[in-house]
Amino acid sequence: MKSIAASWRRFSLAVLTIVLVVSSFAVFTPSAAAETYQVKLGSDKGLLQFQPKKLTIKPGDTIEWVNNKLAPHNVVFDAAKIPNQDKALASSLSQTKLLLNPGQKVTSTFPADAPAGEYNFYCTPHRGAGMAGKIIVE
Repeated sequence: MKSIAASWRRFSLAVLTIVLVVSSFAVFTPSAAAETYQVKLGSDKGLLQFQPKKLTIKPGDTIEWVNNKLAPHNVVFDAAKIPNQDKALASSLSQTKLLLNPGQKVTSTFPADAPAGEYNFYCTPHRGAGMAGKIIVE
Protein backbone atom coordinates (compact mmCIF):
# COMPACT_ATOMS: atom_id res chain seq x y z
CA MET A 1 0.00 0.00 0.00
CA LYS A 2 2.89 2.33 0.83
CA SER A 3 4.49 1.76 -2.60
CA ILE A 4 1.20 2.62 -4.37
CA ALA A 5 0.88 5.86 -2.39
CA ALA A 6 4.54 6.76 -3.07
CA SER A 7 4.10 6.05 -6.79
CA TRP A 8 0.95 8.14 -6.88
CA ARG A 9 2.76 11.07 -5.22
CA ARG A 10 5.65 10.87 -7.70
CA PHE A 11 3.21 10.75 -10.62
CA SER A 12 1.28 13.75 -9.26
CA LEU A 13 4.51 15.69 -8.73
CA ALA A 14 5.64 14.91 -12.30
CA VAL A 15 2.28 16.07 -13.75
CA LEU A 16 2.37 19.26 -11.68
CA THR A 17 5.93 19.98 -12.84
CA ILE A 18 4.93 19.55 -16.50
CA VAL A 19 1.91 21.83 -16.05
CA LEU A 20 4.07 24.53 -14.43
CA VAL A 21 6.72 24.37 -17.16
CA VAL A 22 4.15 24.53 -19.98
CA SER A 23 2.22 27.37 -18.35
CA SER A 24 5.42 29.38 -17.82
CA PHE A 25 5.95 29.42 -21.62
CA ALA A 26 2.51 30.93 -22.08
CA VAL A 27 3.17 33.62 -19.47
CA PHE A 28 6.71 34.56 -20.49
CA THR A 29 6.47 34.29 -24.29
CA PRO A 30 6.97 37.81 -25.64
CA SER A 31 4.13 39.19 -27.70
CA ALA A 32 4.83 40.62 -31.13
CA ALA A 33 5.83 44.23 -30.71
CA ALA A 34 4.52 46.90 -33.01
CA GLU A 35 7.11 48.45 -35.31
CA THR A 36 7.71 52.08 -36.24
CA TYR A 37 8.71 52.86 -39.82
CA GLN A 38 9.97 56.15 -41.20
CA VAL A 39 8.83 57.66 -44.50
CA LYS A 40 10.48 60.82 -45.81
CA LEU A 41 8.32 63.49 -47.43
CA GLY A 42 10.50 64.52 -50.35
CA SER A 43 13.47 62.44 -51.47
CA ASP A 44 17.06 63.06 -50.40
CA LYS A 45 17.72 64.34 -53.94
CA GLY A 46 14.90 66.89 -53.67
CA LEU A 47 12.37 65.00 -55.80
CA LEU A 48 8.66 65.31 -55.07
CA GLN A 49 8.13 61.78 -53.83
CA PHE A 50 7.76 59.74 -50.67
CA GLN A 51 10.80 57.72 -49.69
CA PRO A 52 10.02 54.83 -49.65
CA LYS A 53 6.91 55.19 -51.76
CA LYS A 54 5.74 51.64 -50.95
CA LEU A 55 5.91 50.02 -47.52
CA THR A 56 4.58 46.76 -46.05
CA ILE A 57 3.51 46.79 -42.40
CA LYS A 58 1.30 44.92 -39.93
CA PRO A 59 -1.76 46.17 -38.03
CA GLY A 60 -0.67 48.15 -34.96
CA ASP A 61 2.47 49.51 -36.64
CA THR A 62 3.25 53.24 -36.77
CA ILE A 63 4.50 55.36 -39.65
CA GLU A 64 6.65 58.36 -38.76
CA TRP A 65 6.35 60.92 -41.54
CA VAL A 66 9.44 63.17 -41.68
CA ASN A 67 9.49 66.37 -43.73
CA ASN A 68 12.63 66.11 -45.82
CA LYS A 69 12.93 68.53 -48.72
CA LEU A 70 10.95 70.99 -50.85
CA ALA A 71 8.26 71.79 -48.30
CA PRO A 72 5.35 72.08 -47.74
CA HIS A 73 4.17 68.46 -47.50
CA ASN A 74 1.39 66.51 -45.86
CA VAL A 75 -0.05 62.98 -46.00
CA VAL A 76 -3.65 62.28 -46.98
CA PHE A 77 -5.08 58.77 -47.24
CA ASP A 78 -7.58 58.39 -50.06
CA ALA A 79 -10.75 56.88 -48.56
CA ALA A 80 -11.76 55.51 -51.96
CA LYS A 81 -8.47 53.62 -52.19
CA ILE A 82 -8.24 51.84 -48.85
CA PRO A 83 -9.90 48.60 -47.71
CA ASN A 84 -13.65 48.94 -47.13
CA GLN A 85 -13.45 52.57 -48.32
CA ASP A 86 -13.51 53.52 -44.63
CA LYS A 87 -13.66 57.33 -44.47
CA ALA A 88 -13.16 57.46 -40.69
CA LEU A 89 -10.03 55.30 -40.90
CA ALA A 90 -8.65 57.35 -43.80
CA SER A 91 -9.23 60.52 -41.81
CA SER A 92 -7.57 59.15 -38.65
CA LEU A 93 -4.46 58.09 -40.59
CA SER A 94 -4.17 61.34 -42.57
CA GLN A 95 -1.91 64.20 -41.51
CA THR A 96 -3.50 67.13 -43.34
CA LYS A 97 -1.56 69.93 -41.62
CA LEU A 98 1.25 71.14 -43.87
CA LEU A 99 4.77 70.49 -42.61
CA LEU A 100 6.87 73.53 -43.48
CA ASN A 101 10.29 72.90 -41.92
CA PRO A 102 12.79 70.13 -42.65
CA GLY A 103 12.83 67.56 -39.87
CA GLN A 104 9.23 68.13 -38.74
CA LYS A 105 7.55 64.83 -37.86
CA VAL A 106 4.03 63.49 -37.48
CA THR A 107 2.87 59.92 -36.96
CA SER A 108 0.05 57.67 -38.10
CA THR A 109 -0.64 54.47 -36.19
CA PHE A 110 -2.62 51.76 -37.93
CA PRO A 111 -5.20 50.25 -35.58
CA ALA A 112 -4.63 46.69 -34.37
CA ASP A 113 -7.79 45.68 -36.22
CA ALA A 114 -6.88 47.47 -39.48
CA PRO A 115 -8.05 45.37 -42.42
CA ALA A 116 -5.39 43.89 -44.66
CA GLY A 117 -4.91 45.48 -48.05
CA GLU A 118 -3.53 48.51 -49.85
CA TYR A 119 -3.78 52.02 -48.39
CA ASN A 120 -3.03 54.73 -50.97
CA PHE A 121 -1.91 58.18 -49.86
CA TYR A 122 -0.67 61.42 -51.40
CA CYS A 123 0.72 64.86 -50.63
CA THR A 124 -2.00 67.47 -51.28
CA PRO A 125 0.23 70.26 -52.66
CA HIS A 126 2.18 67.85 -54.90
CA ARG A 127 -0.46 65.31 -55.89
CA GLY A 128 -0.48 66.66 -59.46
CA ALA A 129 3.28 66.09 -59.62
CA GLY A 130 2.73 62.43 -58.75
CA MET A 131 3.72 62.54 -55.08
CA ALA A 132 1.82 59.48 -53.92
CA GLY A 133 2.54 56.22 -52.14
CA LYS A 134 1.13 53.01 -50.81
CA ILE A 135 1.10 51.19 -47.47
CA ILE A 136 0.35 47.48 -47.64
CA VAL A 137 -1.08 46.02 -44.45
CA GLU A 138 -0.58 42.27 -44.12
